[in-house]
Amino acid sequence: MKLLFDFHIHTALSPCGQNEMTPNNIVNMALLNDLDVIAVTDHNACDNVKAVMEVAQQLDLLVVPGMEVETKEEIHVVCLFESLEACTQLQKQIQSKMQVINGKDVFGEQLIMNSQDEIVGKISNLLTQSSGISISSLKKMVDELDGVFIPAHIDRPSYSIIANLGMIPDNIAIFNLEISRYAKLDEYKKLFPEYRILQSSDSHELGHIGICKQSIEVENRTIQDVIKFLKTLPK
Repeated sequence: MKLLFDFHIHTALSPCGQNEMTPNNIVNMALLNDLDVIAVTDHNACDNVKAVMEVAQQLDLLVVPGMEVETKEEIHVVCLFESLEACTQLQKQIQSKMQVINGKDVFGEQLIMNSQDEIVGKISNLLTQSSGISISSLKKMVDELDGVFIPAHIDRPSYSIIANLGMIPDNIAIFNLEISRYAKLDEYKKLFPEYRILQSSDSHELGHIGICKQSIEVENRTIQDVIKFLKTLPK
């Protein structure tokens, strides 16, 4: 079964995400663009995942719980999970290591919303900062929670594993690499034939959701099968 996906979408919880990135707006834009499955991946947090999942459940869209973690090396990694509980557990571990930085006046508010798009809370500590956790330690944490570890936007000149390390470490079992919406998919498939190359939007605004039009093949249309697929060696 082919599923159109976008595995990198920010909500209004991310300070760099526009306030229009509400649960209902995200779900409806995903459906307008014929997506079958999305992942909500705010910076170092997953507080809006539940609301997006609740909206999507009524409208036949799969939502994979996730977050985009910034490592000690300033590398962004998309982390995806079968359950919200596992994602929340990673959030607790990540945020316990983060510095206290109030960046509201510079970076914008970080809004927590319910399934009616109502603001039910705000996070004051700046989410767009390094977690202080090394990339190898983060990989171990994600593995222990049966999650998927995807170095993000490897084509970018900053916050990417290639830009910051100059390579993909061979001592970490990585199956998937993400490229941004600006990259050429065929080019990166040739550059990294041993990896599964995923292209997602990294949406911070509604107009970019589903822009990449990429798909995966799974047996069943479930979050469990999506995670199972991403955890297998690419063919």
